[in-house]
Amino acid sequence: MAEPKKKKKQLDLNRREMPKQLPEIRAHNFNEVALGYAAETAIEEATRCIQCPKPKCVDNCPVEINIPGFIKAIAEKDFPRGIRILKEKNCLPAICGRVCPQEEQCEETCVLSKKGGQIAIGRLERFLADWEAAQGKLEMPRIPKRTGKKVAVVGGGPAGLTVAGDLILLGHDVTIYEALHKMGGVLVYGIPEFRLPKVIVNREVDYLNKLGVEIVTDFVVGKTRKVDSILEEYDAVFVGSGAGLPWFMEIPGENLNGIYSANEYLTRLNLMKGFLFPEYHTPVKYHKKVAVVGGGNVAMDCARSALRLGAESRIIYRRSREELPARLEEVENAEEEGVIFEFLTLPLRYIGDENGWVKQMEIMRMELGEPDSSGRRRPVPIEGSETIVDVDAVVCAIGNSPNPLIASTTPGLEVGKKGNIVADEETGKTSRAKIWAGGDVVTGAATVILAMGAGRKAAKSIHEYLTTQ
Repeated sequence: MAEPKKKKKQLDLNRREMPKQLPEIRAHNFNEVALGYAAETAIEEATRCIQCPKPKCVDNCPVEINIPGFIKAIAEKDFPRGIRILKEKNCLPAICGRVCPQEEQCEETCVLSKKGGQIAIGRLERFLADWEAAQGKLEMPRIPKRTGKKVAVVGGGPAGLTVAGDLILLGHDVTIYEALHKMGGVLVYGIPEFRLPKVIVNREVDYLNKLGVEIVTDFVVGKTRKVDSILEEYDAVFVGSGAGLPWFMEIPGENLNGIYSANEYLTRLNLMKGFLFPEYHTPVKYHKKVAVVGGGNVAMDCARSALRLGAESRIIYRRSREELPARLEEVENAEEEGVIFEFLTLPLRYIGDENGWVKQMEIMRMELGEPDSSGRRRPVPIEGSETIVDVDAVVCAIGNSPNPLIASTTPGLEVGKKGNIVADEETGKTSRAKIWAGGDVVTGAATVILAMGAGRKAAKSIHEYLTTQ
């Protein structure tokens, strides 16, 4: 007698939403906006995963996480197994679960996305990381016998942290040299508290420290000590110094007081948040009318931060809403909180007062023409649409390039047209023997997870080099 066919699992396309602070409340504090899944909600969401035999979500993850594995563990209420699976490939799960653009990567290729019900992979990743932290005890992996090889990592951002985490677990000694006074790079100085609480970054960095990674801060490679000098002591060097050189539009008035790069604005905010917000709930009047030029995630961070500092905050973007490069979630959060969007608008010049502070900006309206090389429709000026608007601060958030310090002090290191270090995409190898590079210093400003992916590839290549010499 033939066995009865197994009943096909009915698809649940109802993605579980994550609770958030109400817009009218969060617009006045720097507490984290998204509140995370409760255990019951995480289990419900994980149970929706159909456990594909050939999971495309893994193929589209830059750090190759076993996504079905950790989700299945959540569905089976085995959270310790889930976090172990997650940390096999990702040493920064609490960070990636918050700031990685999952909707463009793992979630985009989820089979259920064809029916509009993809699994909330990033939210489940965050849940596991936060669950582990709540237990008050981190499960440490087995550290292998030391190889005697030493690797120096330049830069304590996402790429550098990933390289360090991978190599320490392969038995090598690793030292991270960070130019600033805290580890984390953009995670600490660039992303605001309401999107990525610094206590979480500190927790992830502390985990690496416990694994045995040596951390040296306030050490500017290229100035304190050059790469070639470091190579006298180390077997390999990885450069992950990021992209900290801001771009400006080079229009009249950009040298006025009150005009900031996004780097400066967010760094000031992140360094001074304890002074401005001792309890993270009482706004302090700073600027009254802030204009943020740009449409990416960094622009959203700046505009939403200005709002929390009590300003009327607006985005100035030369294309339409459909062309915004920022994550949809961040755009929607900004709109809900009260950020004003001036689409199809281009700054022409800034006007200062008698004390040298910006007081106005001249803008021009645009219309969309034919697509340009980016695939987006090119903005075309509308003649005679010039207007003067009042501002007392402007934040320029249109992009960054790598700082030239390391490249200029390391002879023979090939550099691209935009100042980026040239490195092989699959291995991170540069034109110099024993030097690897990855993350924003190679690609220009990109996402945290892409920098981590580059770090993972470089770590694999460095390990191969160290173990075959």
